[in-house]
Amino acid sequence: MVRNVDYNSRRKLVLNSAINRYINDALPVASDDIAQEFDLSSATIRNIFSELDESGYLKHPYTSGGRVPTDRGYRYYVDFLIQQIDLLDNQKQKILKDCKKKIRRLDDALENTSEVISELTHYAGIVSFLEEHDKIFYKGISRILDQPEFREAENIRLLVRLMEDKSRLLEIINRDFTGKVKVYIGSELGFPEMENCSLIVSTYRLNDEPSGRIAVLGPMRMKYNQIIPTLEYVSEVLTQILSEI
Repeated sequence: MVRNVDYNSRRKLVLNSAINRYINDALPVASDDIAQEFDLSSATIRNIFSELDESGYLKHPYTSGGRVPTDRGYRYYVDFLIQQIDLLDNQKQKILKDCKKKIRRLDDALENTSEVISELTHYAGIVSFLEEHDKIFYKGISRILDQPEFREAENIRLLVRLMEDKSRLLEIINRDFTGKVKVYIGSELGFPEMENCSLIVSTYRLNDEPSGRIAVLGPMRMKYNQIIPTLEYVSEVLTQILSEI
């Protein structure tokens, strides 16, 4: 009896698995790595990988036999494949408690929030204030530099130089967008220094008006399904805190 196979759905599942593995391991994914997961032969997975290569979702890094996601692969993953996790009540309570530490004035709240974001995500946390165009707080740059993508000295130099240029950083995170969260991946950021990065941005409010942005900057290989809902919740908490100051 011939089995009916939905090849398109199978390609999506393989792509999802390959990206998840790369996010977790930071190593190129070989066909053998996921063949057993789908009860398929390595040859079949290699064929699917080749199709995903041709479509621009995966690529070969250097001479490795494995694959890594491209910007386009991550974009498809974020838009169509991930299932965001729901934060647990105890996680929300801890975030609320941490965000309310040492809060006496606006600057305290914004600076503390950047630190909380960095601690929660293990990447760089950024907070801007729209009413004062040069006001920006960021913490956790060293956390990005610990990632494998930034072991090369040139990548480190370019990223640090960008982070020191507040006007360019503000230009990126203050771009207009609709919805609760905006995800910029690799080349979408428009700066060569950030071609290995992703930036996740959300808006907080003051007096019922959009007042600034909070953001996470890290490698493209980040856990979007965790970081997106976390950033959404932090923006809600910061909005609440500012209403009480």
